[in-house]
Amino acid sequence: MPGFRLLVVAFLVLIVFNLGTALYHLSSERSRNDPAKSARLVRALTWRIGLSIGLFLLILFAWSQGWIQPHRVGG
Repeated sequence: MPGFRLLVVAFLVLIVFNLGTALYHLSSERSRNDPAKSARLVRALTWRIGLSIGLFLLILFAWSQGWIQPHRVGG
């Protein structure tokens, strides 16, 4: 199912992008005493957590619908 794979990859790209955005706001020199930058950091991390939970739920849904099948590792 190529559409599902594309959706999973899009989720992963968005998660990494939000993590990079949070890293930028964390390491920015002006963010030490700027509440706006702190709010952006929290917002980026909140989006990352939300996207991660959404991806997990999407994978669980796809598994319950039979779109994906688990396989044994090393056996």
